[in-house]
Amino acid sequence: MPARCQVTGAEPGFGHSISHSHRRSERRWDPNVQRRTYWVPSLGRKVRLDVSARGIKTIDRRGIDAVVAAIRARGEEV
Repeated sequence: MPARCQVTGAEPGFGHSISHSHRRSERRWDPNVQRRTYWVPSLGRKVRLDVSARGIKTIDRRGIDAVVAAIRARGEEV
């Protein structure tokens, strides 16, 4: 599963882990992406989305119909 939220667009952040001796090694911060299935009444079917925790909260606030419409307006397939 890709580490990208389909609702908010959150992607991994990159940087360094810094040890006590200040040696640096590359690391990445992945968003909390989960695969969720939602029933979309306007489409009359279920859609499966890769959403972050913040994306789930956005769906709860705005509603799944509005969020799916915004995703389709961007040209993404749902």
